Amino acid sequence: MPTITISGAGSAVFARQLITDILQIEGLDEGCFALVDIDASRLELAQQITERLISRSGKRWSVRASTERRDVLAGSDFIINTIEVGGLANVRHDFDIPMKYGVNQCIGDTIGPGGIFKALRTGPVWLDILRDAERLCPQALVLNYTNPMSILTLTALTGTTMRTVGLCHSVQGTSKQLAGYLNVPYEELEWRCAGINHNAWFTELRCRGQDMYPRLRELALISEIYECDPVRFEIMRYFGAFVTESSGHFSEYVPYFRKRPDLIERYCRPGYLGETGFYANNWPAWREQNDESIREMLAGTREIPFTRSHEYGSSIVEAVMMRRPTVIYGNVRNTGLIDNLPGGCVEVACLVDQNGVQPCHFGTLPEQLAGLNRAHMTVHTLVCDALLNCQKEAARYAMMLDPLTAAVCSPAQISAMFDEMWEAERPYLRYFE
Repeated sequence: MPTITISGAGSAVFARQLITDILQIEGLDEGCFALVDIDASRLELAQQITERLISRSGKRWSVRASTERRDVLAGSDFIINTIEVGGLANVRHDFDIPMKYGVNQCIGDTIGPGGIFKALRTGPVWLDILRDAERLCPQALVLNYTNPMSILTLTALTGTTMRTVGLCHSVQGTSKQLAGYLNVPYEELEWRCAGINHNAWFTELRCRGQDMYPRLRELALISEIYECDPVRFEIMRYFGAFVTESSGHFSEYVPYFRKRPDLIERYCRPGYLGETGFYANNWPAWREQNDESIREMLAGTREIPFTRSHEYGSSIVEAVMMRRPTVIYGNVRNTGLIDNLPGGCVEVACLVDQNGVQPCHFGTLPEQLAGLNRAHMTVHTLVCDALLNCQKEAARYAMMLDPLTAAVCSPAQISAMFDEMWEAERPYLRYFE
C-alpha cells in the first residue's frame, strides 16, 4: 500500500491528472495520497478533488493534506514534485527585463534569463524538501515535474542522496505528433531518442522497418505541415534530426530564431509556436482558470475527466508497485549513458521495474546535436553550482553562456540585465544573502 506525496499539490489540474492516472492502475486498489502546498486555499481544492476522484474510482485510497510537508513526508514511497516558487510575483520580471535588453522569450521558464532566475528561486526550496526527505523517507523515489527540469534534477542528483528522476511529456507528445505528420499508426512507429530535456533528438525514426526521415523531409516542404512546426522543421532540415520540444519553446534554446525582429517574424507563430511573451502574458490567467475549473468540477457544473494520460508518473508507480516493467524517458545523471556528453543531466530511455528507474546506455549522438546539448549542460552546471554553493556569480556566468542571450547582448549588457533581475526578484533570493 504506497504512500504518494505530491508537493505543490495546489496546482490542482496537474495534480488531479496524476492522481487520476494512479487510480487507473489495475490492481493497485489502496494507498494514500499525501498532499502538500503552502497555499491553504488551493490545497483545499486539491484535497476535495482528490476525495471526489477516489470515490469515483471505488478504490480504498485515502487522502491527507497539510501546508507543512514534514507532517506527511514520513513513510512516503514516492514524492512527486510540482512546486512553483514565486512564479506569480515574478513572471513579468522574468520576461520584461530581458525584453528590455532585446532577449525575446516565448516561454522563459526553463532556460534563458527567465529559466535561470526560476531555478534560483526554486532551487533552495527544492533542496529543503529533499533534505527533509533524506531524514524522513530516505527510501522514497522522487519524481520531479518542476521546471527548469535539467537544472533542478541535476541539483537533486548532485546535492542529495535521494533517488530522483526528472519527468516530462515531450518525448511522448512529440512521437505522437510525428506519427500524425507521417500518417502512420502510433503503435507502429519506432524510434531512438536521447539528449537533454527539451533538446532530445529522434536520431532514428522507423515504421515497419522503413526509415521515416526521407518522408518527413518531403512532408516538411508542404506549407500546411511546415506551419505546424516551423522551427523544428528548420532544425531537422539543417541539423538532421527532429527535436522533442515545441517550436516556440525550442526557439529559445538556440541562437538562430529570436535574435532579430525579421527572424521572429519569419519563424515564430502565435501561441506555443513562438509568440513573444506567450507565457508571461497568459500564465497568471491560466492559473486562475485552472483553479476555477476545479471549482466547477466540485460544483458539478463541469465533468471531472477520468482518463489516464501519457504522463510517466503513474507508469513508474505501476512498474515498481505491481512489478510490471516498462520503459520511460527520464532525466538522469549521465554516467556514460551518452558517450559524447559530459556528466550532467541527460534524457534517455529507462527501464523501470520493482528495482526502480534504470537508465539505458544510448551511445554517441551525432556531433552537431551533442554540440547544441553541451552548450546548455554548461549552463545547467553553473546554476547547479550557484544553488549548492550559494554562489551568485556562478549564476551570472550561466546567463553569459546562455545561447540566445549571448546572441543578442554583450557581456556588459548581460551583467547589467542580471543585476536588474536580481534586484527585482531579491525578495525571493534571500538564500544567497
